[in-house]
Amino acid sequence: MQQARRSFAGLSGNRGLEGRRPGAGRRVSAVGYRVLGVGRGSQPSSQSASQPSSPTVLCLRTMHNLFEPAAAGEILERIERLQPASARQWGRMTPAQMMCHCSAALEVASGRRQAKRTLIGRLIGPRMRHLLTSEKPFPKDSPTAKEFKVMDECDFAREKQRLADCIRHFHAAGENGCTRAPHPFFGPITPLEWSTGMYKHMDHHLRQFGV
Repeated sequence: MQQARRSFAGLSGNRGLEGRRPGAGRRVSAVGYRVLGVGRGSQPSSQSASQPSSPTVLCLRTMHNLFEPAAAGEILERIERLQPASARQWGRMTPAQMMCHCSAALEVASGRRQAKRTLIGRLIGPRMRHLLTSEKPFPKDSPTAKEFKVMDECDFAREKQRLADCIRHFHAAGENGCTRAPHPFFGPITPLEWSTGMYKHMDHHLRQFGV
């Protein structure tokens, strides 16, 4: 157990992430919750007709994002379990190519890399924006912008370290370090939508390789 803790602490490289259990100490944010139903309920008979009705929140569902120490720590821990021989459940990328792909996405989210808007994104992206904060996983074999496609062979150890560094950088920079450029598919989005989308993107590809 002590050896496993040392391994996780060495990967995180951040005392804010060290030893944190997934789900512990989660920060509440507007994008961290999704309203499943909001409506104006019927008013009690005793209420004056001149009084405005209040919105009724029917259900709230928590969402992870990479600004949260627990969520970032969870992803780093899962990356540590990834192996060069981890079998993919779908798609064509190797584990090293997948990590290179995820690092590129995080670099765009951090403003360190540019990605052009896609034509299909301009047409339907804004209408699909809710997928970023929905608890529904991203679909398998989704279309990928050309900036994120990885065709060359990649070094596993180097890409593992690069991805861990990208996650630590994105987490530490917070909302102020997030790009203000539009998402290549969804268009203009908030920092918290970037952060939630990056968590979902990482979760999607880690599940692709069973971790």
